[in-house]
Amino acid sequence: MKVGIDALGVAVPSLCLDLEALAKARGVDPKKYLDGIGTWRMGVAPLDEDTVTLAARAASMAMKSGEASGDDIGLLVVGTETAVDHSKPVSSYVQGLLGIGQRCRVFETKHACYGGTAALMMALDWLRSGSARGRKALVVCSDIARYGLNTPGEPTQGAGAVALLVSEAPRLLELDPALTGQHATDVHDFWRPLYSKDAFVDGPYSVQCYLDAITGAYRHFREQAPWVTADDFAALAYHVPYGKMARKAHRQLRALDGDLNPDASFDAQVAASLALPAQVGNVYTGSLYLALASLLATSSRDLDGQRVGLFSYGSGSCAEFFAGSVVPGAQARVKALELQALLDAREVLTIEAYEALMAAREATDLKPLERARGDAFHFLGVEAHKRTYAGPSA
Repeated sequence: MKVGIDALGVAVPSLCLDLEALAKARGVDPKKYLDGIGTWRMGVAPLDEDTVTLAARAASMAMKSGEASGDDIGLLVVGTETAVDHSKPVSSYVQGLLGIGQRCRVFETKHACYGGTAALMMALDWLRSGSARGRKALVVCSDIARYGLNTPGEPTQGAGAVALLVSEAPRLLELDPALTGQHATDVHDFWRPLYSKDAFVDGPYSVQCYLDAITGAYRHFREQAPWVTADDFAALAYHVPYGKMARKAHRQLRALDGDLNPDASFDAQVAASLALPAQVGNVYTGSLYLALASLLATSSRDLDGQRVGLFSYGSGSCAEFFAGSVVPGAQARVKALELQALLDAREVLTIEAYEALMAAREATDLKPLERARGDAFHFLGVEAHKRTYAGPSA
């Protein structure tokens, strides 16, 4: 049975911030952000956008691209680490906003940035088990990364969502869920306590945990497929909390195959996957899949029938290395989504407007918003302790 990604959708906030401007405002050499982090813009969610609205927008795009109706979906899972409720899953809100039928499994998965991959692997197994009975799965990765003003993590924020329509007749990427490498260990490299909206991170330790995880996951993959090396992949997509981490990951993976000059293959195998993430920033669960979307949307190479390696990492930690084959015509399908135009349409914030928005966020969980846009899925506010949302205006 063939299973994999049939269509995808991407959502980003309507606002963004230039990291060069942020660096200057913080008295930092812009090269430290632009070159040292590998990101030059980050998405910033306005008050009426959150994890739910981003998820709904991405899912709507994926369903439209995949010609899927609400009744076609038998499994709806949202992977997130920035949920809006301790009990009600983001996926339930998405189900309601998109009109997905009642005969559907609907839930949320959490494991830091690995949560979306956990949902994808579950969806693939659901299809292979026969439980789908001709239906499709909708996996959505949606997050808002925030660390607070004037913190070390401030330039590594971001927001966005990537939705994956998963089916038995994939038109983007055929995956082999039986051949994957995993690595999990109990570490405290990144976390967000229940009492905090902002994340905490031990930066250097988290980088080392990421590299340890790619080592363990790739070795496990190679144990099952010893005939495969990194040279067998036309492209590699990594979890991208920031662009520079992908270069570190590539060096680590290539070194495991004995490559003494891993940077020589970076442009050919990785660079195209970073074009979109560099303009969005960290989207947590969606980071790997935004890299995959970027690869298919921006690569100048013909990837039809070619193998792609994918690495997912979630702090805490759990990681997985897996692979897929690009279905002929996939690049044209993703290019038709015009994802770069989506990014170009954003409003670029001034530093003053950005700081005011960050401060105003603190009150949005306590009262209705005074203003909400009507041109997209949007958050209306909280009344009687219930979050309310609306879809696009008719």
